[in-house]
This record gives sequence, C-alpha cells and structure tokens, in this order.
Amino acid sequence: MRPISKVAPEWWDYTTLDPEILHEAARLSANDLPKLARDGFSVRIYDTREEFFMAEALEYIHAWRQATEERPAGICGPIGPTEQLPLVARLVNELELNLRHCHFWGMDEWAIDGKAAAIDFPLGFAKADLDLCFNRIRPELQMPRENLHFPTETPGAYSASYDRLRCIVMQGGQGEVKHWAFNDPPRREGRWKDLPPPPAEYRKLATRLVDLHPMTIIQNARTSGGGVVSAVPSQAISVGPVETWKSEKVSIWHPGWHDNAFGMRLTTLMISKRIPDSSVPMSLLAEHPHVQFSFLRSGIGTCEVEMH
Repeated sequence: MRPISKVAPEWWDYTTLDPEILHEAARLSANDLPKLARDGFSVRIYDTREEFFMAEALEYIHAWRQATEERPAGICGPIGPTEQLPLVARLVNELELNLRHCHFWGMDEWAIDGKAAAIDFPLGFAKADLDLCFNRIRPELQMPRENLHFPTETPGAYSASYDRLRCIVMQGGQGEVKHWAFNDPPRREGRWKDLPPPPAEYRKLATRLVDLHPMTIIQNARTSGGGVVSAVPSQAISVGPVETWKSEKVSIWHPGWHDNAFGMRLTTLMISKRIPDSSVPMSLLAEHPHVQFSFLRSGIGTCEVEMH
C-alpha cells in the first residue's frame, strides 16, 4: 500500500513515493546535479540571472530560425518563468527576425466555468504572452496571429497542430507538485485509488481540461496572485504528454522560486535514474528521448534544516 499524501489525502503526489527515493533526493548537493546527466538527459547550471534568462530566451530564437515556408516550426512556451519573454521580443527586434513562418504554442490556460479564461483575465497566460512578448515585437516582424496557438476548452485544432507543424522545443518550468504545464498528479479515486496510473496510461493524455492539485493552486497564488488563493481557478486547460512526446526536445527551466530545493532535486534524480511515476508527473520525462534541465545556481538551495 502506497503512503497517503501528507498534503492532500484525496490526491496522488510526491509524498506518496518510497521514502528512500525522497531521502536520496534530499541528500543531493548542487554539484551532484550535473553528474545525473545521461544520454537523452542533459543538466546545465547558469551562474547569473542574466545568463539564465538569456539562454532561455535564445531557445525561442534558435527554434524560429529553423522555420521555413516549406517546413514551419516553432516553440511551445510557459508562463512561469516569464522573465525570458521581454528578452525574446527584444532579440527579435534587434536581429530583425521575421516570424512569418514561425509558430508558438502556449502550454496552458486557466479555465473558468469549464471554459478558457478570457484574454482580459488578470492571471491569464495568453494575456501574459501577448503583453510581455508578442505585442512588443515590431509589427512588420510579428508572426501571423493564426500562428499563435493557445489551448481552449475545445482543444482539437490545438492538439492537431503538433502533427502538421514542427515543435522544435517544448519549454517549461516545474511547479511544486512536480508538473510541467498543468499535468498534475491525478486524484486518488476509482481505478487509481490504491496505485497511481501507470506511466504508459498517463502518457495517453492529450490537451484537456484538468482539475488542479491543491498544491498547484497554492503555488500560483504565491507566485502570481499575491497570495490570494480565492482568486486562482481550480481548473485549467493543459497541453498533455501526447503533444509533449511530439516535441523534439523538452527544456525545463529551474530559477528556484516556482518549485523548491527538494523538488528540483527529486525530478532530476528520477529522470536520471529512469524512475517514472505518475504521482510525480515530471518524472515521466525519463521516457522522453531528449530532455534538458537548466538551473540558476543561486536558486538551487539546500535541503538542510534552517529555522527562521
């Protein structure tokens, strides 16, 4: 019998793992993380915020430079972190990079009453992408609006676009519940009451409406909503593993304030050692052929007890 979650008993999450995995992750030092790299999984550490976010922004540029009229291409990008987005716009303008054959996929969006949040929703992800990046690009360089793909409550066209277009990289962050996008752990109910879904079952999930784990709601209130938990929706629309495995590369960026010192170590360990478990959705990337983790050194922290 797997342990009951310490934070949300009706859900699966990382607190239901074998304690030995948790202890091993907590023992890792910052210097241990690059040693966990293997074929198909690379680990990079940046010493300054400037290097970190510029490298993240350059992934957009490298992807868009590969787009052609015959083979349109692009990047799927996150909200969280967001500091790279104004840099992307600045680079496009300075390099005079015409985006007419380029594409962008938003990873996810809040859902309110079962529908994607309107473009004026203050916490909205499409709104943030437009405000922080795409509306800052010079008009003559901007990609056509039909090349901006944001998930909605009817995700068929969004999901199908991954089959007709080349997604060179899916870029994301990691939440406290160890998700990318809003691929949260499932509820502990029905078929999955005693064990979480097998990785192969979880990987069948495509873009969809999801119920959010309580940790995800708390985290987003902390990082984006000034702590006002009541203002954070309890559902979202998220890109799924199906689309993720159609992306050539998955690139996860860890500045250190979306997840914590322990969580960043845990998923690095599980991907390195190929321990996929759907209670830790990020660990399923152990089965993706090309994954990269990037860390800001000052955000790695330690798992040592420090009373405040």
